[in-house]
Amino acid sequence: MQAQIYEVTFLGQASTTLRTEFEDCEVTIGPGTTTVRAELPDRGALSGLMERINSLGLDVIDVSMVAPPPAR
Repeated sequence: MQAQIYEVTFLGQASTTLRTEFEDCEVTIGPGTTTVRAELPDRGALSGLMERINSLGLDVIDVSMVAPPPAR
């Protein structure tokens, strides 16, 4: 199975301290939201990422799989 890229957006702007919880992800701060983007090997890894976010008490507002770039 090929790894997939996922984006998870939650409410609030992650502080520097909170961003360290996601050092293995790309973190983007938006107006009132934070998005973490990660390449994950399987759905089990996605579940692990979601558990990590939930354990921090963050309110998830969107989870999406990012389409891979078109093959050349």
